[in-house]
Amino acid sequence: MYATLGSIFDQTVSNFPNREALVDLKRGQRWTYGEWRDEVHRLANALTSAGVGKGDRVSTFLFNTSELATTLFACAKIGAIFNPINFRLKSEEVAYILNDAEPKVVMFEEALKDQVSAIQSQFPAIQFWFINEETPEYAKNYYAEVSSAQSTPPTVEVSEMDTYAIMYTSGTTGRPKGVIHRHRDMAEQSLICTAVLKYTKNDVGLVTAPMFHCAELHCCVIPRVQAGAKSVIMHQFHPQVALDTVEKEKVTVMFAVPTMWSMMADLDGAASKVGTLQRGLYGAAPMAPVLVKRVKDVLGIDLIQAYGQTEMGPAITFLAEDEQLTKVGSAGKPAYNHEIRIVQPNEDGPSEPDAILKPGQVGEIIVKGPCMMAGYFNREDATEKALYKGWYHSSDLGYMDEDGYLYVADRVDDMIISGGENIYPREVEDVLHEHESVQDVAVLGIPDEKWGETVLAFIVTNDSSLTADELERFCKGNDKLAGYKRPRHYQFVNELPRNASGKIQKFLLREQRVESGNPV
Repeated sequence: MYATLGSIFDQTVSNFPNREALVDLKRGQRWTYGEWRDEVHRLANALTSAGVGKGDRVSTFLFNTSELATTLFACAKIGAIFNPINFRLKSEEVAYILNDAEPKVVMFEEALKDQVSAIQSQFPAIQFWFINEETPEYAKNYYAEVSSAQSTPPTVEVSEMDTYAIMYTSGTTGRPKGVIHRHRDMAEQSLICTAVLKYTKNDVGLVTAPMFHCAELHCCVIPRVQAGAKSVIMHQFHPQVALDTVEKEKVTVMFAVPTMWSMMADLDGAASKVGTLQRGLYGAAPMAPVLVKRVKDVLGIDLIQAYGQTEMGPAITFLAEDEQLTKVGSAGKPAYNHEIRIVQPNEDGPSEPDAILKPGQVGEIIVKGPCMMAGYFNREDATEKALYKGWYHSSDLGYMDEDGYLYVADRVDDMIISGGENIYPREVEDVLHEHESVQDVAVLGIPDEKWGETVLAFIVTNDSSLTADELERFCKGNDKLAGYKRPRHYQFVNELPRNASGKIQKFLLREQRVESGNPV
């Protein structure tokens, strides 16, 4: 029988029961692997007592916390399905996911209480568990439930082909899709990342990127557990706190998106704080060559890039330490046991896997490997299209060079990446369309020195007095749009260019845009 995430956890506990495993900086909490195992078992048994069975969903709506990591492994031990929700989402966006996933239990915290309070009455069948004190009347207290449970091991039989998690990622229509991953998928991803990032039991990893993201969770936290290493959890990223923590906790490895690495490298005295830091993983967005050089010069670390998608676990390519400047702009070579093809895009349906293009030719990136999702939850049509003929069709455009290195050229769906977060234009456009003075709208990403990209909205208005500031207030007050998705620039135009079928021609908008639009 192949490994499950629960059996991986158990093996590490058996090998290293007295090694420190988890540090929660906000709580001032430190656990060895043996102590963490007892907490995982208590939560697993508490969930079972609350009626959570094999195949039931358990959602977390949390910032980075020990409770999130504990929930992951507690679910793994009882065959429940882990569902981490983006803490940046607003109430109606969270409600959509809860309606789709139908969890039995939702964990949430003080910082997100307002979003939950606004929608909890819509879900009388869900148990809301609050991880802080002063628990709302509609919720149960997480620690009250856990403290009364036994630390004996659960006896549920879990298979490697059982579903481990449903992780929601926005689709091209702007509506989130739940990506189904099995235990075996993530056991494979863990082995790959452990090898590439050279994790050992002596590593100390700093958790700074959001743990609801598969990049932090699957490329860092789970592999460190497999290796017997330590994870130090920051509740939220702050560059100075991150540097101070690297120094205090003797951190050796961490993941951050390029914007976060840039913020840390810009701080005075950064080099003196990172004497123990050896390796840095980055992804979610490309890192400009000038930034790669600055991070290496200031922080003195080896950088490794990962590229991928939630549907693939996520990592499908890696660019190694010694290739950062010799292969500038590349996403790297395929991960172990993965095959990548560049194929001719097909406007009438999924691209054909055998329509392979030559090196240098731009086409759709498709991939096959052991970490591929089982499909989309409740979305058979979308699954069939995405996994056509056994290949995951990424909707990303790219090309291979003569040496087999992948370069990501563009995105079929015009996705925007800002500070490492994916933003789909349609969801922003839908909100702006709700404003009574907006007649037509199109959204695209524009380069930004700090965030990589920011959102620019082209507005056709039926009221000449409409301003960018008014639209900013409108978006801030809308529960359907997370703050990081808001446009930072507006450009007012008379009409939007469309083709004969009525589709907006965004390439023409890119050509005609004012350099910054109307900033807000």
